[in-house]
Amino acid sequence: MQVKIGDIVEGKVTGLTNFGAFVKLTTGEVGMVHISEVASAYVKDIKDHLSEGQDIKVKVLAVGDNGKISLSIKQAQPEQPKEKEFKQSDRKPYRKPNRGNPPVWQGRPAEDKPQSFEDMMAKFKQISDEKQADIKRSGESRHGGGYNRRGSNKY
Repeated sequence: MQVKIGDIVEGKVTGLTNFGAFVKLTTGEVGMVHISEVASAYVKDIKDHLSEGQDIKVKVLAVGDNGKISLSIKQAQPEQPKEKEFKQSDRKPYRKPNRGNPPVWQGRPAEDKPQSFEDMMAKFKQISDEKQADIKRSGESRHGGGYNRRGSNKY
């Protein structure tokens, strides 16, 4: 009796290799289960899953013109219930995390209220100029007045 693609048949493991297992089917034919078709999880060593002489159920994946039969153990087993599928409608909308200061402007001092771009730039420039002056002053006091880090005169 010739097996057909999609048939689920029983067989006995006759040999193990590092790339798969040879199985003698009840029909008398011999096929091979590739290591990737042994289990749904990653199989590092086939001997952890199969042993010679073990009876197994396999699904016929392909029958070659030369008589080679490709088999699968994992496809012959009943489907495992899948985890709940994630649907786009199940997603919660993204919300920015609250950083401690909610954007509520009522009751805040005038300087915290939204300002025009020009006002914000003027304030930034003022703060930047003050920081630059502080850096210059601290640099002069550390390096002896008119000298730079290399010890030569600034001018």
